[in-house]
Amino acid sequence: MPVLAALTGAGLSAAAGFNAYIPFLIVAVFARFTDYISLPAEFAWIESNWALGIGAVLLAAEVVLDKIPAVDTLNDTIQTFIRPSMGGLIFAATNAASDLENSTFMQQNPWIGVVLGVIVSGLVHTGKMAARPVVNAGTLGAGAPVVSTLEDGASVGLSLVAVLFPILVVLALILLAWLIIWLWIRVRRWRAQRTPLTVG
Repeated sequence: MPVLAALTGAGLSAAAGFNAYIPFLIVAVFARFTDYISLPAEFAWIESNWALGIGAVLLAAEVVLDKIPAVDTLNDTIQTFIRPSMGGLIFAATNAASDLENSTFMQQNPWIGVVLGVIVSGLVHTGKMAARPVVNAGTLGAGAPVVSTLEDGASVGLSLVAVLFPILVVLALILLAWLIIWLWIRVRRWRAQRTPLTVG
């Protein structure tokens, strides 16, 4: 598996952990209108008119729902199944596209890209899902639209870096891993402070 292709897939999968539809649409647009991504036949549907249309509608709904306190938590629960799946799809598609002319490794083992994409996207989604209730509680809901906008921006930025400058994905993933660990520690401390002490 070419290293740059793997970095592209990892970056796009991480972006899907924030917002499933942003990296999907970016891949679709790049495949449709540029030479950066040439999807193989089995993934050509990603750049079709109907896929672009449905993806745009779902993105619009996601952008709105994710900025409403309480609704965002319900949306994150639903997205638990969608974001990792999209991460797996995008990882497999971009790696297969890269390997089409170079080797048959990903064509013979497409499950590797799917599994890696699901893991990367799932980790990012888990961090996002754990942090959002803390943000909502700490800001009385006012922080939801701000944090959601930052997450959407991170998804766009990470997707573009993954496609155009994949070598930089290493730094982005290191920073993202640090952020997830930091958030996880903060969430645990916050929950511990809220847990009432029992005497008995």
